Amino acid sequence: MIGKISGRLDYRGPDHVLIDVRGVGYIVHVSDRTLAQLPAVGGAVALYTELLVREDLMQLFGFPTLLEKEWHRLLVGVQGVGAKAAMAILSTLGADGVGRAIALGDWNAVKAAPGVGPKLAQRVVLELKNKAPGIMAMGATLGAAMGTAPALPDDTVIETPAAPVAPAPRPPSAATAEALSALTNLGYSHGDAASAVAEASGTDPSAETAALIRAALRLLAPKG
Repeated sequence: MIGKISGRLDYRGPDHVLIDVRGVGYIVHVSDRTLAQLPAVGGAVALYTELLVREDLMQLFGFPTLLEKEWHRLLVGVQGVGAKAAMAILSTLGADGVGRAIALGDWNAVKAAPGVGPKLAQRVVLELKNKAPGIMAMGATLGAAMGTAPALPDDTVIETPAAPVAPAPRPPSAATAEALSALTNLGYSHGDAASAVAEASGTDPSAETAALIRAALRLLAPKG
């Protein structure tokens, strides 16, 4: 599996680019948003990638962040959503916009993507709505989720520990802060989001970020 490509941008097409990696050229399909963010031909570029393999086709799809790559993976898992349709949704809404639309049940926003009809948009929202809080929590944890750790030099030796080490527990406020950040990104006021997160946290003090987001969204949903 090819998970990431770094090299020189050799060519820009309408929906793909050619990246030279030490003399080997890779055609990588990208969204309109990603294409607009890439440098001019000759510039250095790095993209996270997903390899699509079919009986008669192999295609690489590229993403500027792990969050966008994860949304693409989930979107293509919905029946009727192919890789290109998923790219169209990401082109129209962006990774944050996809999360916002699905979490709020706004299938009209998803329908705005070219080639996505109302029935398919409703199916996307229905199948992914319960997964949206987890992906939003992933986005809130920027250091781990967005791949911001510095690159290692080529001669770095990585020692593998004899046994896996459990991560240190996060302070109780970490999940609350991440949930609050995700909700304000959805457009809720800081006061409303903070009240909902506080109530959800009070009900279950040990809840992780995704669970807090789900509970807070239920509390913030219109009553009636």
